Amino acid sequence: MSEFKRVHNFNAGPSALPLEVLQEAQAEFLDYKGAGMSVMEMSHRSKEFEGVIKTAEADLRELLSVPANYKVLFLQGGASLQFAMIPMNLRGAGVSADYVVTGTWSKTALKEAKKLGASRVAATTEATNFDRAPEAYDFDPKAAYVHFTMNETIHGVEFFDTPAVPDGVPLISDVSSDFISRPIDVSKYAMLYAGAQKNAGPAGVTVVILRDDLLERVPENLPVMLDYKTQAEKESMYNTPPAYSIYMVGLVFKWAKKQGGLAAIEKVNREKAAIVYNAIDNSGGFYRGHTVPEARSLMNVPFRLPSEELEATFAKEAKANDMIGVKGHRSVGGIRASIYNAVPVASAKALADFMAEFQRKNG
Repeated sequence: MSEFKRVHNFNAGPSALPLEVLQEAQAEFLDYKGAGMSVMEMSHRSKEFEGVIKTAEADLRELLSVPANYKVLFLQGGASLQFAMIPMNLRGAGVSADYVVTGTWSKTALKEAKKLGASRVAATTEATNFDRAPEAYDFDPKAAYVHFTMNETIHGVEFFDTPAVPDGVPLISDVSSDFISRPIDVSKYAMLYAGAQKNAGPAGVTVVILRDDLLERVPENLPVMLDYKTQAEKESMYNTPPAYSIYMVGLVFKWAKKQGGLAAIEKVNREKAAIVYNAIDNSGGFYRGHTVPEARSLMNVPFRLPSEELEATFAKEAKANDMIGVKGHRSVGGIRASIYNAVPVASAKALADFMAEFQRKNG
């Protein structure tokens, strides 16, 4: 194999994939396990692809210890489509839903829900510019569900404790940007969903883990592609699914198992996060983290420099040093390093070294 270049990939999504996964996909690209064709070419009704999707589901169930009374769906449209599908499917007529707002994505989820019916804010940290998890909640005991975002990609806020909701109220979480990054107790949630392109695979597939009893809420006459019950009955194949993206996600699940599972992956993720946060904390204020320490994301590290001019120079010089994707989101500015599962420890160390040298030259 010829030599190839690999950068330090800090993109927020689509983002880094494990090199081992990319190489396996490359080896199978033209001929998947002797089929004489790529997964990209084969029928989604074939036995070969049936094996791909069923194996992906089984490996995910093993990784997350998904209980038997939960469906695993591979859908399309990203988390953004789930923002609408959730209230359409799970919020009955005349019933309100509760939303916890801790950043851009939970705020967007609420905005979509409001277009379709009654929705209320049960907690928000907007007053402190989304730099923490809420300290108190005002849940409606009759809410159709409570929705929160486990990890806010833009503001770098992550929940490490599950919000305590009233008995009988389903808890739903958008886990797109910390999916399979650490163990979680699926049984505490009625539904989890994740766009794959941040931590589990390429763009194109959304993973939904949904407790069976919620399907009883799905109203009649929804557009069929937006109907959880139909998608569950057809095992994610009512129409042609994003077959190659599902194949890639399946390879990532296998890779995660080979690393020792999610507890082992969390240990590495905490090591990487500590390296970058220590670089911020030891800078004497030259670098300023956005999030309060107890809510700091293990996946996305946003921070500021003394001026926007220095931030622009930092991003430019980082790119020149093969550190890609560190410019902060356009809505908040600054710098952001996304250190998902597939970003190696060496990349976190390279960034910390670059930060120290940049401060030496510009501090």
